[in-house]
Amino acid sequence: MADKNSAIAGEEPPSVAGLSIAGTSEAPAAGAVEQQIDPWSVSAGQDAEGNVLAFDYPAISNRKWNTKLIDQAILERFERVTGHRPHRWLRRGLFFSHRDLDKILDTYEKGKDFFLYTGRGPSSDNIHIGHTIPFEFTKWLQDVFDVPLVIMLTDDEKALFREDLTIEQTMKFSIENAKDILALGFDVKKTFIYSDLKFYGNGGSHMLWNAFEFSKLIPFNQVRGAFGFDGSTNTGRIFFPNFQCVAAFATSYPFIWGDDVNSPIRSKKTAAIPCLIPCAIDQDPYFRLVRDNSLRMKNPSPKPALIHSKFLTALQGPGGKMSASNPNSAIFMSDKPKEIQKKINKYAFSGGQETVELHRELGGNPDVDVAYQYLTYFEDDDEKLDKIYAAYKSGEMLTGELKKECINLMQAYVKGFQERRTQVTDEVLEQYMKPRKLEWLGKKGKSAPPAET
Repeated sequence: MADKNSAIAGEEPPSVAGLSIAGTSEAPAAGAVEQQIDPWSVSAGQDAEGNVLAFDYPAISNRKWNTKLIDQAILERFERVTGHRPHRWLRRGLFFSHRDLDKILDTYEKGKDFFLYTGRGPSSDNIHIGHTIPFEFTKWLQDVFDVPLVIMLTDDEKALFREDLTIEQTMKFSIENAKDILALGFDVKKTFIYSDLKFYGNGGSHMLWNAFEFSKLIPFNQVRGAFGFDGSTNTGRIFFPNFQCVAAFATSYPFIWGDDVNSPIRSKKTAAIPCLIPCAIDQDPYFRLVRDNSLRMKNPSPKPALIHSKFLTALQGPGGKMSASNPNSAIFMSDKPKEIQKKINKYAFSGGQETVELHRELGGNPDVDVAYQYLTYFEDDDEKLDKIYAAYKSGEMLTGELKKECINLMQAYVKGFQERRTQVTDEVLEQYMKPRKLEWLGKKGKSAPPAET
């Protein structure tokens, strides 16, 4: 990739107590195992003694994928251009990396259109709090910029890449997941959500045309290098990346822009509309592929911009990622208050000492404590978070007290979600899934700053 890291030596990184995105990483020691991160499997590294390590995000950005770290300069520019204080997840480095976010700010500053694109691979009928992170953040971006959004439900991908799932199952999951996503409060006037398997035959002909044109540009060696495919890979898996790539092209959704959906001509003007993709860092390989080839399309599209999030730590601690297949690794959005309390008390990895006496004397380690890590995501008050960090580190706050803070916050977050979820009926979902022209104002819109959730 052509991108170079934008961190400036000596520059203060965005941080809250215990959180920082600055720094570089050394190569693993002999006998150690490197972390593995790709769109389908994520595992942390191990040291030479076999101990599981926390994910090394600067290593992904600096050494492996050559993305840009989100530094203080771009946060300050974001606030100047949009008039909005950066979201707490930006301020705290939880969304830590990007590709061409500065170009999106250029586009917005000039009053030109762009759109947001994100997605979900429906592998179960229930989502956990980690799944809500990119959607909560995307909603905030949509409110800040006042732009159209497309949400792709990759039920085709899950049926192709999971041997234990059928097309019928993943299509059913996609409907339930769509309702969960909409419970986060997206504006129907400027949001289109779709199931791949249904959309291809119902308004998605332009996306199909884009996928076939794009596929002619991509030799097998390129997707093999990006995704590790080999001679035993089924042909559906080999072709699928074309669909996820062209979802970043505005011409895949002619109805959004008022283009003639029955015309076989894809609009050159629409093709020039840029895209910003908020996603977890493991999805980056897809979009490196499209960034390398988007300008080669008949009607060239700009390289999509990306903004990457870290993984929400599993309850078991650093090096783990919440997983829908392990109910004890995650807090699910369907969990009852007592289930949340039990999971955090029983399974949440603690940075505290073995006894109260030792904890009072030596203090705890909030940097590895899962309850504190969850507070960094969901506690809005920076000052309160700093006080909790200091109190726990000094030994003034005990592990039980820290977990109680986390339990209360998680219970309130899940309860609010569940109340909104009951309002998302089949009829409501149909409105969002109908291909149609969307309405937005962009930089011309005048509204109060959106509240953080």
